[in-house]
Amino acid sequence: MLSLSAATSNGTLTKSLSSFSAPAPPFQFSSPSSCGLAFSLVSLCFTKRSRMNVTAQALSPLPDDRIIVGCGGASMDYLVMVDAFPKPDEKIRSSNFKVQGGGNVGNALTCAARLGLSPRIISKVADNSEGRSLIEEFEADGVDTSFAVVSKEGRSMFSYVIVDSETKTRTAIYHPGSPPMTPDDLPPSNLLSALDGAQLVYFDGLSLKTALAVAREASCKNIPILVDADMGEQGFEDLLYMADYAVCSGKYPQNWTKVPSMPSALVSMLLRLPKLKFVIVTLGEDGCIMLQRSQDAEDTVFKEIDVDRCLETLKQKTDPDLVRPTCVSSPVLKLIANGIGTMKGRLFVGTAERIPPSELVDTTGAGDAFIGSVLYALCANMPPEIMLPFAAQVAAGCCRALGARTGLPHRTDPRLECFLQQSSRTQVTP
Repeated sequence: MLSLSAATSNGTLTKSLSSFSAPAPPFQFSSPSSCGLAFSLVSLCFTKRSRMNVTAQALSPLPDDRIIVGCGGASMDYLVMVDAFPKPDEKIRSSNFKVQGGGNVGNALTCAARLGLSPRIISKVADNSEGRSLIEEFEADGVDTSFAVVSKEGRSMFSYVIVDSETKTRTAIYHPGSPPMTPDDLPPSNLLSALDGAQLVYFDGLSLKTALAVAREASCKNIPILVDADMGEQGFEDLLYMADYAVCSGKYPQNWTKVPSMPSALVSMLLRLPKLKFVIVTLGEDGCIMLQRSQDAEDTVFKEIDVDRCLETLKQKTDPDLVRPTCVSSPVLKLIANGIGTMKGRLFVGTAERIPPSELVDTTGAGDAFIGSVLYALCANMPPEIMLPFAAQVAAGCCRALGARTGLPHRTDPRLECFLQQSSRTQVTP
């Protein structure tokens, strides 16, 4: 993410369209903004970076309930780095090459495992060299593959990824693998075992029929669901309607709602998806925006403000010169989206880390790293003011190495120290 164009393994996270340009009037929050908390915590993080030998004992305890389940894509990525993207019919030499596991769910669960969670993956691979390598890589990182399906025939999902070192972009072409995963691949007893003790279930929208079957069972067991809203096939909305949390790529909210501004599109999503507690849209180098639904009593009186103006007010509170990721937020407000409706909630603006050009290598999987961090944050009951810069920091680590997983930080990384220490002291219920 982060002085770059961050990306998921299936699509670049693009910048949002501009919100309405009407000038925002002076606006004073009636209750203290939490931006001071976020800035102080992140400042603490960077003053401690000189302590490079971080031990697990120095961190806050791992969440008691840290089993999560991910259902979706696991692929083999063939990555090549080039000095410039090739022209049609041109032959060029690569400057670097790596073969590594990928796929949205595979990357996010690997990230969560390195942060200390205990992920289980529901996916399908073939019994070939690629499939065996994927399973071995998951197990080496602590991802439980007991519920992965290994097909005796076909081919595992794979991607060709071209990383342009000049423009700091990457282009991915993927093959979905065959045969596709179906609900019959996951007998009811296996599904129940996979969900046993799970605190969260995450879906990337691939293998949709299987995802819907898993999501229905998770809903019956009251297990919260997080959905990666990026590229969904027909019927994907059925998965969104069961979601408690959504993380979207930059274009998705407006493409799905057909609303002209990003803040209004987020309001529209929460109005159309009554189960959704929050939605986050990731915007690459522009950070992220989060809209959280308020659970306060219906008769409570809140200030009213146009949601587009609220966003502009928050953006003005961010410091463009800060390198580290930060977060500013509104209090609970009655947010108005003209022509769409109103809702009570809080708006958050998270900034991205400004990675020096010399350290920026590859944005592949940055969006997946962000989601893996959000999964950890939810299990740790981390408040949004810490969760958003924490996720941006993890995503920045991903961008400092070739491939979606090489740069994923472990729990003991000194860059994460203050987030993991402070999250246990400052908690809210999402």
